Amino acid sequence: MGNKRKTIMKEVKYEGIGLHKGQNIKLRLLPAESKSGIIFRRVDVEKDNEIELKLENVFNPTRGTNIINKKGVAVYTIEHFLSALYVYGITDIFVEIDGNEMPIGDGSAFPFIELVDIAGIKEYNEDAEVIEILEPVYIAEEDKYIVGLPHGDYKITYAVNYNHSYLKSQLVEFEINKETFKNDIARARTFGFDYELEYLKSNNLALGGTLENAIVVTNDGVLNPEGLRFEDEFVRHKVLDLVGDLKILNKTIKGHIIAIKAGHALDMKFAKKLSNIIGGDTK
Repeated sequence: MGNKRKTIMKEVKYEGIGLHKGQNIKLRLLPAESKSGIIFRRVDVEKDNEIELKLENVFNPTRGTNIINKKGVAVYTIEHFLSALYVYGITDIFVEIDGNEMPIGDGSAFPFIELVDIAGIKEYNEDAEVIEILEPVYIAEEDKYIVGLPHGDYKITYAVNYNHSYLKSQLVEFEINKETFKNDIARARTFGFDYELEYLKSNNLALGGTLENAIVVTNDGVLNPEGLRFEDEFVRHKVLDLVGDLKILNKTIKGHIIAIKAGHALDMKFAKKLSNIIGGDTK
């Protein structure tokens, strides 16, 4: 991955259901000048409708990564989209949507990968900022951990462990680059447990969730008739989420990140730690 700032070559559009509200969302991606950053624009809101992608705009990262501006205009569930932006090195883009959450697609990052492929990449002369982990960084909460170690490129090791009859423990390790991401990570879908569904629906969440855009785990398998895309699809999706969540810093990461049972909330705390300790240095 080159370390120049990048945007897309041309405007592209996508349309799909939002996971939590179940509404049809129209998405439009537009090129942006170098150093514009990543700007989400809610076209269904008349004024104060821009939300900048930055750490201080993140709120309530329990079931997804969401950002909000000072006027209370928000965009929910952006992590799958951000993971695609990360692996293409896109630092500058306008993201227009006509609702408060990103389309969920098939529950993976692959629809966004395809969209960026159609849009093409434009490279600027300016260098992209880099966060290079030069000494160990870690955060822990109960039995959840994220550790960052020095490494020449970007590597993620991820372990999950559920107290569940079907989904127990899984471990993967990947070098994070465009090819590996497209082939081994991007198609891994979001997942939930059958016993969570009633709670989510009763709280007006996952209203757009179907077997077309999420894996539903039962006591002895999955409800999805086509089964899994990878034997360890669950932990691969957690890697996808982590790549997307750390894109909140909008910097190239150099380091080996080891995550154990982490999630969006811990990812954001780790992002803050990276930002504080490294100070967002450019290399």
